[in-house]
Amino acid sequence: MDPRCASLDAMADEIRACRLCRDAPRYGAPLPHEPRPVFQVSNAARLCIAGQAPGVRVHASGRAFTDPSGVRLRQWLGIGEEIFYDPTKVAIVSMGFCFPGLDAKGGDLPPRRECAQTWRERLFARLPNLELILLVGQYAQAWHLDRAVAARGLTETVAGWRDVYCPGERPRLMPMPHPSWRNNAWLKRNPWFEFELLPTLRADVARSVGKK
Repeated sequence: MDPRCASLDAMADEIRACRLCRDAPRYGAPLPHEPRPVFQVSNAARLCIAGQAPGVRVHASGRAFTDPSGVRLRQWLGIGEEIFYDPTKVAIVSMGFCFPGLDAKGGDLPPRRECAQTWRERLFARLPNLELILLVGQYAQAWHLDRAVAARGLTETVAGWRDVYCPGERPRLMPMPHPSWRNNAWLKRNPWFEFELLPTLRADVARSVGKK
């Protein structure tokens, strides 16, 4: 076995057993429910979806994007569930692996900061074949992009995707909004996302996952 694969498997087991945000939180109150880390990784994956954190439905299912956001995201990418849930093709590494709970208005809280600080760099070091990373939402963009770029805000960052996405680089980075229904108004205000960004994205995704 490739030692990198063994190392990745061992780290995946560590992440699944992690209870840091509940038992030893560094920021704020402990997670009020049992953690359930949700992610998908393989040493062979060439596409990575860097999202925010699982929502309540994903927390219940234990599988990433098993909600309406996932349906829209797969439509954006031009792939079905058979490819999306194949870890040898698609890695799913959110900023927080566990559902962070709800705020007073019923929206999801931000990803727990402990999660990214503990696992993110070490996990990406074990994903050497990534060719394309999708930065879904402001938290992933703040982590992966130059601070000055991410500080512009989500709309300006995504609108400037041509300055971020460099076809000759590896891995390539593509900033995106979250596919949540809460962003329906954003999508209507920014039709260029569908007509300019998505065709480029779908073509690159097809190449990355080996889809003809």
